[in-house]
Amino acid sequence: MFGAGRIATRRVERLQAAGARLTVVAPEASDDIRRWAAEGRIEWRSREADITDVAGAVLVFAATDNPAINERMAAAARAAGIPVQRADAADESDFLVPALIHRGPLQIAVASDGTAPTLSRRLKAQLETWIPRAYGDLAELAGAFRAEVRTRLPAAARAPFWHRVFDGPIAEKVFAGRYVDAQRDLEAELLAASETGAEGLETRVGEVYLVGGGPGDPDLLTFRALRLMQRADVVLYDSLVAPAIVDLVPSDAERIHVGKRASRHTLPQPDINTLMVDLARAGRRVLRLKGGDPFTFGRGGEEIAELAESGIPFQVVPGITAANGCAAYAGIPLTHRDYAQSVIFVTGHLKGGELKLSWQELARPGQTVVFFMGRRALSTICRELAAHGLPDDWPVAMVIDGTTSHQRLIVGSLSDMPAREAACDATGPALLIVGEVVRLHEKLGWFDPGRVAGQPISQS
Repeated sequence: MFGAGRIATRRVERLQAAGARLTVVAPEASDDIRRWAAEGRIEWRSREADITDVAGAVLVFAATDNPAINERMAAAARAAGIPVQRADAADESDFLVPALIHRGPLQIAVASDGTAPTLSRRLKAQLETWIPRAYGDLAELAGAFRAEVRTRLPAAARAPFWHRVFDGPIAEKVFAGRYVDAQRDLEAELLAASETGAEGLETRVGEVYLVGGGPGDPDLLTFRALRLMQRADVVLYDSLVAPAIVDLVPSDAERIHVGKRASRHTLPQPDINTLMVDLARAGRRVLRLKGGDPFTFGRGGEEIAELAESGIPFQVVPGITAANGCAAYAGIPLTHRDYAQSVIFVTGHLKGGELKLSWQELARPGQTVVFFMGRRALSTICRELAAHGLPDDWPVAMVIDGTTSHQRLIVGSLSDMPAREAACDATGPALLIVGEVVRLHEKLGWFDPGRVAGQPISQS
């Protein structure tokens, strides 16, 4: 290796991982190369490169910041019949070094035939964010069982068996950090396959993924949510889930709309619970997709209680709540040292035509109160908060279709917010924020899709 700067250091690190014996020639070196040399892991010749340094090499890397030195050492290597790679001239190299993604024993290479190395590195960086590190654990788990699978299963049954492992609950347990459970289940799966054949595995119980879809912007999904969404066989989704998020599930997945909007339920909750159980018992991977977070006014606890009682495997993926997402996109911090030292989440959903809340607790300064599903009860909310001590000019904001390109923000006070809301023609999901932090939106507001469309989104 000629050179010991940033590029050379990256090459040396990867070559060490591959078990190469390395000699680095450079008058100065990075801290990493100095450390590796001190530890005896590589040889560092602290001087300028000489053509005699290529003697005995199998591969030569010319990675100095001086093109003339790189050219001279490349010529010396080729004269000795040694392949050379130039970091500054990929088109003049005898071999290419792809951008590598390491996940334990799993390696993914990205290359562009030397035409666009920077693009290869950018694509590598994107792939690294999309491919969970747990894939390395999954590869190691498969490797630990590979010989046993070859011994116990006939050749025709091995591929279906591994597809079942990689596409099912075993892999998901690895991704969830439950490696010991995954190992135990793989042992049981292999025993069943050896006794009944891989075909018998298809009748086993499926799994339910309870996933929070966030407040609306697909970019706010977690990596795990997106991965599970793309693995689903059937999707049960609520009305509050943005269409752009539902569109991310596989095109061949069955989609079942179950409603779940205030006072408008396509399916009652007990029927949804039963449907999830029945679908999973039929061996299907069921995605239960909810808006916001499933455990924040999403009745997720009731749903997984039914699954647990029925013996259905499940996992829960939290989502960004409507409160967090809508407040952030409206430029309204839910807490602030000068205005609110606490935040309260409450449901504004009317039950039997009434809204029974602890108004005395809610009508206090120094806190922010967020009402989910509070649009229908807006007049009651404003009236009761004022009746229990908050001034008529206490700030209130309503975020409609928050975090999406249709977001609308209505800003007012307890006294005039009902009239302002009545004048707004937007009909999407709404979130109500009450507290002095609302005043900060004028200074902190950053997301304004109305400017792009040429139409204002704020009414105040």
